[in-house]
Amino acid sequence: MTLAISGEKSGVGKTTVTLALLSFLSYKGYRVHSFKVGPDYIDPMFHSAITNYPCRNLDPVLTSNDYVRSCFAKGILGADYGLVEGVMGLFDGKAGDKGFGSTAHVAKLLGLPVILTLDCSKVGASVAAIVYGFRSFDPKVNIVGLVLNKVGSSRHLEILQDALAELNVPILGVIQRDDNINIPSRHLGLIPFGEISKINTIVNELAAIAQKCFDWEKLLPLLRVSYGDCSDTLRLSWKEKLIPVGNHPRIAVAYDAAFNFYYQDNLDIWEDLGAEIVKWSPLHDSGLPNDIDGMYFGGGFPEVFASDLTANQSAIKSVLAAVRKGIPTLAECGGLMYLSEAIVDFEGGYWEMVGVLPTTAVMGKKLILGYRHAIAMGDNLLLKGGDSLVGHEFHRSYLTNYITKEIRDSSEFQPLFSIEEGKNTPSYEGWGLSNVYASYIHFHFGGNLSMAKGFLTKISSI
Repeated sequence: MTLAISGEKSGVGKTTVTLALLSFLSYKGYRVHSFKVGPDYIDPMFHSAITNYPCRNLDPVLTSNDYVRSCFAKGILGADYGLVEGVMGLFDGKAGDKGFGSTAHVAKLLGLPVILTLDCSKVGASVAAIVYGFRSFDPKVNIVGLVLNKVGSSRHLEILQDALAELNVPILGVIQRDDNINIPSRHLGLIPFGEISKINTIVNELAAIAQKCFDWEKLLPLLRVSYGDCSDTLRLSWKEKLIPVGNHPRIAVAYDAAFNFYYQDNLDIWEDLGAEIVKWSPLHDSGLPNDIDGMYFGGGFPEVFASDLTANQSAIKSVLAAVRKGIPTLAECGGLMYLSEAIVDFEGGYWEMVGVLPTTAVMGKKLILGYRHAIAMGDNLLLKGGDSLVGHEFHRSYLTNYITKEIRDSSEFQPLFSIEEGKNTPSYEGWGLSNVYASYIHFHFGGNLSMAKGFLTKISSI
């Protein structure tokens, strides 16, 4: 059995609860494998850093129900305990899609019991009505216990316990208001694990909170992995589709503090298809690795490290030369920003970048967030013209120049996608050359294996 940690809404402390559980179990020496519902990148970094195992995203919107089942079956293999961190509120999923992609959806899909995390800072006896509503809303969701977060005092706890007694839902954890740990955040959420100077202290404090605040006698049986639900057939159903493509191409993956938004499964799928992943740092390395056949720049925080990226001119020149040489190049979100002419940061600082794309990325106040259904307007490095991609956007930057008719007519650049947005006319997104794919949209190969194969096929044809 494996638990899903959910919340009544965003911001109630489910990430703190999850990290505390992972910290304590890892401190005890157990093999703990974790998962994150939805398209999040930063929370999985914390999971992996604490457990020393990859954290995998479970997102049926970006992939499919079948892929989520297969991914979970593969990812839980070898673990003593397992944990799934939910997204937003328990029943919050893709907008207008009746909870599809929610924590509740994934929990039912995988047959997982659910713990509901409650922010009790401004509630007393009414907490019982909240829990009653969550249990009644969908009886197929198996809520097996509660974590009461931000409890103000022993008297406050008594009020909460008395109100909940008749519901017969076990209280598996109580976190006092003073016990909360504040992990630093910025414009896209938590600051990534590797950038926090006192992270070891925070992890130790989380483990101490978990030891003190949770009912481990009841929790451990719920967290312990049972392999009866993870058959080899399910685990191998995806693997059977991964027939190697090309002659072991080497893909340079930008990976450092500026670029670290990657789905673990994307890199694994490429490796299963025969590629070699070679990580390098545009911040610190003088240039690209030797003998590469392709490049991949994921998302991240290039705006935070823009001055350092600009200062590393040898890396910039190396990337520009590789693009001009025809090396197939994928760039998502932060990667797109790096390939642009410049980044303008929140303070108005102007920092020159690689200059492949005739546009500048400017940091703004508006958060652009959500799933996107995109149709390829022509053949590109991942898709054939007319193929579709379900992806996700998450950024605060905008471009000073998007592909217009004049740019299409006067250059080789073409927009990658047409995006349907409700009843509005289609918008166009992305920059494409014969060997460049640059887009704000994050993709997951689990949703369309042909994208992974398409890139490797393109590499092998050069």
